[in-house]
Amino acid sequence: MAKGKKTAFFCQNCGYESSKWMGQCPGCREWNTFVEEPTASCGKSVSGSVSRSNGGNRSEPVQLSHIQIQEDDRVRTEIEELDRVLGGGIVPGSMVLVGGDPGIGKSTLLLQVCRELTLRQHKVLYISGEESLRQIKLRASRIGEFNDQLLLLCETNLELIRSTIERTKPETVIIDSIQTMYNEEVSSAPGSVSQVRESTGVLMQIAKGMGISMFIVGHVTKDGSVAGPRVLEHMVDTVLYFEGDRQVAYRILRSVKNRFGSTNEIGVFEMQEKGLIEVKNPSQVMLNGRPTDASGSVVVCSIEGTRPILIEIQALVTRTNFGLPRRTSVGIDYNRVNLLMAVLEKRAGLHLGDCDAYVNLAGGMKLGEPAIDLGVVMAVVSSFKNKVLDPGILIFGEVGLSGEVRGVSMAENRVREAEKLGFTACIMPKANIESIQGKYKIRLIGVANIKEAMGYL
Repeated sequence: MAKGKKTAFFCQNCGYESSKWMGQCPGCREWNTFVEEPTASCGKSVSGSVSRSNGGNRSEPVQLSHIQIQEDDRVRTEIEELDRVLGGGIVPGSMVLVGGDPGIGKSTLLLQVCRELTLRQHKVLYISGEESLRQIKLRASRIGEFNDQLLLLCETNLELIRSTIERTKPETVIIDSIQTMYNEEVSSAPGSVSQVRESTGVLMQIAKGMGISMFIVGHVTKDGSVAGPRVLEHMVDTVLYFEGDRQVAYRILRSVKNRFGSTNEIGVFEMQEKGLIEVKNPSQVMLNGRPTDASGSVVVCSIEGTRPILIEIQALVTRTNFGLPRRTSVGIDYNRVNLLMAVLEKRAGLHLGDCDAYVNLAGGMKLGEPAIDLGVVMAVVSSFKNKVLDPGILIFGEVGLSGEVRGVSMAENRVREAEKLGFTACIMPKANIESIQGKYKIRLIGVANIKEAMGYL
């Protein structure tokens, strides 16, 4: 076979490369994911071109103590929810991958970032491979006024994109999306494993070499992960996922990888006619419309990064009409709910084996923190006994298999948020009481096990 025409087999799930076809991928253990694609020739590889271009500029090692770091190194977008997730702002020369379902608002969010940056005289280049200039203009007209610092380009050829970036020298570049970009040195179709990997490598060299902040939009697969090789997430500096349901107005921006900040922070947005609006107090929004005289309704507090979020847990427990009871959970791990109900049967003596149980997290949120365990338990007991819990009580605590209530982290932040929103009492682990007793006006109720907590229904 002629040089430059060699082919290899790539896993469509994780990007594992093999010289022959295999039924199961050794990397991700998935079946029937290998496809044959041409590989870039040795003389035209991305790494080879970069090494030749940098041949005249030799890099010398630098002592760590000689590297200067300044407070103003980050560029703030003035979108507080996004800045929090990024760790305080955009790091120059960083590469950020933004993934999410179609129509969730990825392009809208990035266009709003362009507007905020250009208003502060930052030069931004928006490159679209999916939309025309007229379509981008229509979206921009809904968001607001833009100035001349924003440049638009509809192109998918990486060589033309590289020359445009070198000519215009922007501070920030938006690529929408990486699956539409193609490198002429790779003969496979755009969106394939080879094209996505090589295109990301070219863009990464541009970002690091010129100190340009770059945002890349990535499509997601049916299971919610970014389409293309798994190595794509390893190459970039930050991976953000835009979550939410298109039928629900609220969107959550979550960081799953961040070399320059925490991966526990989330940003909450609301989709409106003029774009995405920040939700600066999600606790108050999540509690709007909460029933005050219904059994099975409990308010819990979860920590997302450094932010406490108060949210309502609803439970409905009824006698089943069939031999096998049905259990359903929305927003909470299904297995965790079954485990807590088993603890109630064993440690509290509740007979739930012949009951259907439905547990829902209001507002479309998804929480996995163990601190909401006690809230789930109290909601199930409240519905089962048809007793209403005082609406002014907040609940948090982790429940063990012995029925004990264990202490949780950042208890003081949770209590402070509850008092700020007008709650009068807080049922919490007894282990956390001593450190914050007397600091707040809210009544603190310490419990050691679920039986003590059930006494307050």
